[in-house]
Amino acid sequence: MTTTPTTPPPPTTPTTPTPTDPPADPAPPPLSARGRWTVLAVCCLSMFLVGLDTTVVNVGLPAIGRGLDVDTRGLEWIVDAYTLVLASLLISSGALADRFGRRRVFQSGLALFGVASLVCALAPTAGVLVAGRALQGVGASMLSPVALAIVVNAMPDPKERAQAIGIWASVFGLSTAAGPVTGGALLAGLDWRALFWINAPVVVAALLLSAVFVPESRAPRARRLDLPGQILLTVLLALTVGVLIEGPHIGWTSPPALAGYAAAAAAAAGFLWVESRRGEPLMDLRLFRRPAFTGAVVGAVAVFVALSTTLLLNTLYLQHTRGWTPLAAGAATLPLAVGATLCAPWSGRMVGRGGPRLPLLLAGGFVTAGGLCMVRLTPHTSVLLLLTAYLLIGVGFGFANAPITNTAVNGLPPARAGVAGAITSTARQLGSAVGIALAGGLVATAAPADLAHASRPGWLLVATCGALLLLTARPPRPKAGP
Repeated sequence: MTTTPTTPPPPTTPTTPTPTDPPADPAPPPLSARGRWTVLAVCCLSMFLVGLDTTVVNVGLPAIGRGLDVDTRGLEWIVDAYTLVLASLLISSGALADRFGRRRVFQSGLALFGVASLVCALAPTAGVLVAGRALQGVGASMLSPVALAIVVNAMPDPKERAQAIGIWASVFGLSTAAGPVTGGALLAGLDWRALFWINAPVVVAALLLSAVFVPESRAPRARRLDLPGQILLTVLLALTVGVLIEGPHIGWTSPPALAGYAAAAAAAAGFLWVESRRGEPLMDLRLFRRPAFTGAVVGAVAVFVALSTTLLLNTLYLQHTRGWTPLAAGAATLPLAVGATLCAPWSGRMVGRGGPRLPLLLAGGFVTAGGLCMVRLTPHTSVLLLLTAYLLIGVGFGFANAPITNTAVNGLPPARAGVAGAITSTARQLGSAVGIALAGGLVATAAPADLAHASRPGWLLVATCGALLLLTARPPRPKAGP
């Protein structure tokens, strides 16, 4: 038997980084089990902060309105300035972290979020508060997708990674649902500025812990930034939500409203045109060719429209119509928070065992039932019925997140799965902004005594969102041919 001589490989020539790419970091040593779960805990802390600030302000809106002399339209902007900016920048922030370092961008986001929280806490006018909330959204966009990328990078074992992502999803659901309860507790002994002061110690703790325990990492190949797509997406979202907020005040057929419709349509057309022609688009439109992915995006929007509508209508109804304190109004959402907290991990296990269809059916059924409970709301509706409705909606919300995420990324290669996850996160925040705009528009001009009746279409909207979730749970059609 003869052997074929092997030729020694030619000496490798070190590659010179391009001016746009920072030098690669040396590979960090593998983390111990304790180190990996510490990284998860630090990242979950930041995720809790992002989710909490999406909803914690809701229960304080009446107090903010009195303190800064703001009407319902201004209060809508205080909530939506945060979610709009967060939704617009999520994907680009992930690309920045891949290029410049995830820990570096994560810590920058924490610092920016902390500074913005101080601006909000000290805001002398509604305009400054809206600007501070928008700045919070910029910081938050650098936390949510980046922290998840850090967790995935720190967990090389697929089973351990799946468990970590399940915990991550549970923390996100808990933080969003717990916002009104936390806000009510803060307002019980303090004023509305405490809703923002509370962020400062959390940010400081997360900065210190991330500096000690979180390793730096980058993507092997960083995505390019898509500035035209980013600008057009931001303009499109701002115009869409802006028209929804301002429409009841300027008139839906007024010249400014018509100009807004035309501008939003032009921005949408420009976005689709630009994204379809770029090699590395901000949003990979090819993903929408998969019916399952499109359904997941629709479901993500629907479930957060339902949640944000519920929280805003609850706050205004209980405090304005029934005269409840912020603490009592926040405590009324405890069933929602408990339902979401208990059902989120259960939903994740169900998805792992049998796929997303059953938890999506449960999510849609519970949200629909909760909305229908409230479509005959009056100033004297039974408290038991209110709490039951909030529990049903919370259970539905808890069941929804895991199957939506799973459906969006299932079957995709890792590179495209990351983009798919970022798009669904954007859809969630867009749903929050749209829900606030729609719910606020329904009750913007209603007197306290009329608010219950004016909010009935909002509860019908919640039920409709549940029905959309049911539609996304349809079994996939069998493929024709082999």
